[in-house]
Amino acid sequence: MRFRSIHFSLLFISITSFSLLLLLLLVTADTRSPKNVQTALRAKWSGTPLLLEASELLSKQQQHYFWNFIDIWINANDDANPDANANAKYCVKKILEHGRSLLTEPLASIFEFSLILRSASPTLVLYRQLARDSLSSFPLFHNDNEIAEIKKNETQLDPLRVGVSVESPGGKCCWVDTGEHLFFDVDELRSWLQNNHDHQKVGNSFQSPPVFEFDHIHFDSATGSPVAILYGALGTNCFKEFHVALLEAAKQRKVKYVLRPVLPAGCDAQIGPCGSVGVSESVNLGGYGVELALKNMEYKAMDDSAVKKGVTLEDPRIEDLSQEVRGFIFSKILDRKPELASEIMAFRDYLLSSTVSDTLDVWELKDLGHQTVQRIVRASDPLQSMQDINQNFPSIVSYLSRMKLDDSVRDEITANQRMIPPGKSLMAINGALVNVEDIDLYMLIDLVHQDLLLADQFSKLKIPPSIVQKLLSTLPPPESDMFRLDFRSTHVHYLNNLEEDGKYKWWRSNLNEILMPVFPGQLRQIRKNLFHAVFVLDPATTYGLESIDMIMSLHENSFPVRFGVVLYSSKYITQLEDHSTKEDGDKFAGDISDMIIRLFSYIKGNYGIEMAFKFLSNVNKLRIESDDNVEDAHLEQHHVESAFVETVLPKVKSPPQEILLKLEKEPELKELSQESSKLVFKLGLSKIQCSLLMNGLVIDPNEEALMNALNDETQRIQEQVYFGQIKSHTDVLDKFLSEAGIQRYNPRIIADNKPKFISLSMFTFGEASILKRINYLHSSGTMDDLKPVTHLLAVDITSGSGIKLLRQGLNYLIEGSKDARVGLLFSGNQTTNLFSLLFVKVFEITTSSYSHKKNALDFLDQLSSVYLQKYIRTPALEVDGTQAFIDEVCKLAESNGLPSEGYRSSLSEFSADEARRHLSEVEKFLFTALGSESGVNAVLTNGRVTSPIDESTFLSADLHLLESIELKKRTKHIVEIIEEMTWDDVDPDMLTSKFISDIVMSVSSAMSMRERSSESARFEVLSDEHSAIILNNENSSIHIDAVLDPLSPTSQKLSGILRVLWKYIQPSMRIVLNPLSSLADLPLKNYYRYVVPSMDDFSNIDSSINGPKAFFANMPLSKTLTMNLDVPEPWLVEPILTVHDLDNILLENLGDTRTLQAVFELEALVLTGHCSEKDHDPPRGLQLILGTKTSPHLVDTLVMANLGYWQMKVAPGVWFLQLAPGRSSELYIFKEDDDGSKNKQSSKLITINSLRGKVVHMEVVKRKGKEHEKLLIPDDDDDLQHKKKGSGWNSNLLKWASGFIGSNEQSKNAESNSPENARGGRHGKTINIFSIASGHLYERFLKIMILSVLKNTHRPVKFWFIKNYLSPPFKDLIPHMSQEYGFEYELITYKWPTWLHKQKEKQRIIWAYKILFLDVIFPLSLEKVIFVDADQIVRTDMGELYDMDLKGRPLAYTPFCDNNREMDGYRFWRQGFWKDHLRGRPYHISALYVVDLKKFRETAAGDNLRVFYETLSKDPNSLANLDQDLPNYAQHTVPIFSLPQEWLWCESWCGNATKSKAKTIDLCNNPMTKEPKLQGARRIVAEWPDLDLEARKFTARILGDDLEPIQSPDQSKDSTNEDSLKEDLESKAEL
Repeated sequence: MRFRSIHFSLLFISITSFSLLLLLLLVTADTRSPKNVQTALRAKWSGTPLLLEASELLSKQQQHYFWNFIDIWINANDDANPDANANAKYCVKKILEHGRSLLTEPLASIFEFSLILRSASPTLVLYRQLARDSLSSFPLFHNDNEIAEIKKNETQLDPLRVGVSVESPGGKCCWVDTGEHLFFDVDELRSWLQNNHDHQKVGNSFQSPPVFEFDHIHFDSATGSPVAILYGALGTNCFKEFHVALLEAAKQRKVKYVLRPVLPAGCDAQIGPCGSVGVSESVNLGGYGVELALKNMEYKAMDDSAVKKGVTLEDPRIEDLSQEVRGFIFSKILDRKPELASEIMAFRDYLLSSTVSDTLDVWELKDLGHQTVQRIVRASDPLQSMQDINQNFPSIVSYLSRMKLDDSVRDEITANQRMIPPGKSLMAINGALVNVEDIDLYMLIDLVHQDLLLADQFSKLKIPPSIVQKLLSTLPPPESDMFRLDFRSTHVHYLNNLEEDGKYKWWRSNLNEILMPVFPGQLRQIRKNLFHAVFVLDPATTYGLESIDMIMSLHENSFPVRFGVVLYSSKYITQLEDHSTKEDGDKFAGDISDMIIRLFSYIKGNYGIEMAFKFLSNVNKLRIESDDNVEDAHLEQHHVESAFVETVLPKVKSPPQEILLKLEKEPELKELSQESSKLVFKLGLSKIQCSLLMNGLVIDPNEEALMNALNDETQRIQEQVYFGQIKSHTDVLDKFLSEAGIQRYNPRIIADNKPKFISLSMFTFGEASILKRINYLHSSGTMDDLKPVTHLLAVDITSGSGIKLLRQGLNYLIEGSKDARVGLLFSGNQTTNLFSLLFVKVFEITTSSYSHKKNALDFLDQLSSVYLQKYIRTPALEVDGTQAFIDEVCKLAESNGLPSEGYRSSLSEFSADEARRHLSEVEKFLFTALGSESGVNAVLTNGRVTSPIDESTFLSADLHLLESIELKKRTKHIVEIIEEMTWDDVDPDMLTSKFISDIVMSVSSAMSMRERSSESARFEVLSDEHSAIILNNENSSIHIDAVLDPLSPTSQKLSGILRVLWKYIQPSMRIVLNPLSSLADLPLKNYYRYVVPSMDDFSNIDSSINGPKAFFANMPLSKTLTMNLDVPEPWLVEPILTVHDLDNILLENLGDTRTLQAVFELEALVLTGHCSEKDHDPPRGLQLILGTKTSPHLVDTLVMANLGYWQMKVAPGVWFLQLAPGRSSELYIFKEDDDGSKNKQSSKLITINSLRGKVVHMEVVKRKGKEHEKLLIPDDDDDLQHKKKGSGWNSNLLKWASGFIGSNEQSKNAESNSPENARGGRHGKTINIFSIASGHLYERFLKIMILSVLKNTHRPVKFWFIKNYLSPPFKDLIPHMSQEYGFEYELITYKWPTWLHKQKEKQRIIWAYKILFLDVIFPLSLEKVIFVDADQIVRTDMGELYDMDLKGRPLAYTPFCDNNREMDGYRFWRQGFWKDHLRGRPYHISALYVVDLKKFRETAAGDNLRVFYETLSKDPNSLANLDQDLPNYAQHTVPIFSLPQEWLWCESWCGNATKSKAKTIDLCNNPMTKEPKLQGARRIVAEWPDLDLEARKFTARILGDDLEPIQSPDQSKDSTNEDSLKEDLESKAEL
């Protein structure tokens, strides 16, 4: 940069000249002392020990590191004397040193950063919840009063018990929970372990405590042993004793040892000095942004009350002086001239505060984006430079705009912007795109961490770094691949052929017709077989015959689809399943289905297909005619015979009955029938009652699903016709089935949701390398080939289903597979007999010595058949001895050409103990990998888990299906990379096909575990010579590609995040800068800090942690600033400690205080989800509740129609999500609980153990018999429904729905604070009033509004306030005000959904909260609410408005009055767009409105308003007054009842003539005079000064403020000028 080339040394020639220069500058400078702003954010829960957080983080790397760390810590601290000087910094370094010893770089650095980021703290909060549950299930340890008191305190203010710690029971810090006992004493535990082991065989009846997926189970634990859960903290003495005892017991297979790290309150004294670091104070969080936005001040609206003094936090640290300020690096200047420190710092303060710009001339803005890029790219540290610029933009902008721009920069940016829109931001990690809008530090660290873990695993497999990078960057084919079932066969009977039948000869045959537009719902009549709808059905079932009627009806109406059927007999298929490994078809006696199929084939062969279909139709007709009850009509044989006679009679010469008798004995027809059933069995469709294949896609066999599938398929065909992939001669069915055809349908394998995967690399090459010892089986002649797919069959040798699975695996190889191998994992149980062990031994001998022999597979299959018959189905007596079994083996071996002597000698030397030991190792592996106890049958295909196995339908064909899917979707691209690789560090003798196959299995299974997008972008097409930041690190396995607009809110956040990544893991980065090319306004009007922790946050004096914090040094004094937090999506935060108005920060008013300080709190995390119902719209209005096992209902919500979205407030813990009692759970259950009966109560386990919240995708299904009932019953049906069942939509709500989304928080209990007991003795139905305020001035107005309502209303009143924007002082005051004046209140909140277009200005967000979430922000029990603006004064009884009949409309507003003629020029709704849109309807004001919530929810008004908002808000020029424009725009769809004019009067629009009739007065802004709010209030509303005085006196009395002298009403008339000076400017429209 040229500016830098000035030789600063000239300034230092003489001290005097430099001092003079400074003095000259300071003469003109603002001499007021500079001011700073500091912000911190802490978690609601109490502190968690850093030591325990470290062990949790290590378990994320590998589970056994958790246990290794415990051993290291115990051993390291055994002999050492506790260090008296153990401060926080010392302890963190010590913890890191021990933790890092287990890890390699860069995983060690990620561990360090995650630890100081405190990202494992929520996991420890979860364990606290489980510890509380453990203690409360044994109430002996608390007395009843204590429990009642705890429960009362917990639920009153904190329904989710976020802030509650675990009290140490009787001073004990550790205990063991076995479900039957709690042990606080190690000796008692030891004696229980001894006795329990002795009596273990008897079996215990007590319930074991539940063990979860996230639990730490010691790797020596035996599966099936009793569970013992230790609650305690590493570092306490009791922990060591319990740990040693349980470790010993686990090794002796006595218990399953589970550890849940918990440090109960009061135990910090009993723990070593480093064990308690982090416990004494709340957890301070990082990973969020803070902005100070320059506020646009059109109207004067700032409170003139003085700020209360007295709240101070610790002194903030001084800002980093190494950052450049206007070309000066002050740290260097201070090094050279320390004696001039005060003058130099004054000069710096002047530079920082004197150049704040919130406007620039148009010509200065023209090249601003390009100038910024040049400044960043040419800096010595470009990332630092980008962060400095976009985080301090208002102070730097004028300097940037004067830089000379190089043409090379401009040209490159212009060239790049031909390929990407200006200002567009994108980012990818190792090739996979991430959403730059939603990205946060925690998400990014997780994404990077999973790739670093993979890189670490791959490097241990000796894969070179360049290939690791290639593997990590490769993207699998898109997930949305369609799987089509290849059903082509002679057994498909087509009813019609669109290309040949005369019926369609008038249709056009031009394929391009499909591209022509048609009316919605209209089908194109094209004479080509584009759509094949093939029904697979059993013709003897009601469902099957009804489908035939549907086909006939659609065919008669010339539906443009080729219809076909495949017929099968369910009974025959059941027989096939029982004998699936050998043909027993000849023994089939036949049934009605078989008879119908044979007759159908006969008629088709002799009289044509239409007659055959008519026969099926006649069968159904006769079935229905024979029974009055159509639904239950049963099919008899005589119906079929009569239908046959009726169908063929007109065509035959001999009597039909004779033909019938002849056909019964016809073997050819019988064979055809059986072949048809076998086809269905082979295709895997027999388990579905009736299925429909649309060009091979399996869909539900009903008309609605057929139409939906037809529309979807039309779009796919249109696309291929357009691109020339389908031409006039193309056979569409052949094309689709050959491209994406599969041979078998199994919904378990072809599921919509992602299957479960486990990583096998650790088990193949790691410490627990059980898979390394496996000898695999191969199809004949393929043993030496590379096998991309590995099936591991987990077989329980003591069960028939296990042996059946084994035989299917062997048959699969006998049938032939060139791309796959099979490995066998045999498991048993404690009682596994000697025969089973010998059976396993035979397999071991065969696979290790004879697997290359031709008949080895046949031998094993025959052996399995014998074993199944003789030793499983008919348990052999041990007396028969093992010799008979060995003889049987040798006999079979000989008959298959295998050497029997080899078997005999090996089996006679066989050791049963060794075999049992091997079985238990496999059990341990299956438990670690699958989390299942013994007795499991499963298939692991390259890490993909298929379990449990349904023995009757899982066939060798399913293994072929798994092979083809896994090869295509997840393995092929990996094999291609590995085959090209050169193995430099591997012994050539080791490079066998088995070794490479093991590598492929390990890599593909590990990579399938990754959570990442399958989308990518071609970043390489963008040039990067003059406009990109490039940071190369060839050794890094992480590569970040990004395109960023450096002057955007996204870049403000990302520049901070990318700097952290660079500091800790040095990924290679290529960031192409993409600024907006022509700016009309400043792109950033704020200061921004991204808060990240550092080692400096840890004290080196005591054990405290003082950070991290956002620090803004030398902010502009005379500009009004607004503070906003930019937090990760799942966080709900609120300010808890600040005396200043964070909406209107004017630093010149701080007085002597140098730093304005604010503390926010992470109040809760947001659990969000999407709920769907297959083939239907989302179940709008479905009610959900969330809680624990003991308190199932703590929070509730309902499902929106928009994307089926729902959200709830949660805390770290284990929660259960259920459908709410009442209509929701009567109609629906969760799909995964659907066991066929559809009658059980559904609940879903939700684990929250990180700061990233959770998104839950769930599907619900209607219960049996309720398929046609509606969830929402309109009012007219409601009474009827109540009479019938009492289960209307609102029934049961009042019992349970008062806790919606945290609304319990401050809810006043009706008994303790009932309105009748309150002052003023209010009676009658409660009136609910809702309001929103932000900033001290509007909170002052809100208090006055409350008083005006209470003084004029005689019924009980409950106020609802949106919590998000209230200041801490107001939240402190409102409980006292409620008590004093006798009203109820509740604080409510709702997190803005991610899918809804976000507003950027705080003011517009507040407006949006007034209208967008009315259906979900209140408890479901609330039926009506009135919104009253904070700056309104009420002069009448609000009961009149509350009881008003709204004529069935969900909303009621007052129209704008029009009698103040001066304002005609501002009435925009009288002209242009609004005049045309309203079509004579009034335009209403949004300061007061009534919401009939019952009608609002019933009519989906909230969903409709959100749809309108989403459409309109993307245009920055629409919805200028969002809260007002939106309901007025939508009133054609969401009707508004117009209230009488007197309900809302405001001077600006109404004029003084109607003021005397006004029932409420609103302090509207006047766009003509721009009069300040306070001034207008005192002038317009006579009672306002008295109400204000009362509110201020009350506030002073409660909060202890000094009451300032307040003007009397008379004085206020003369004080206009004085007010104008005191007040600041605020946002341009009213709240």
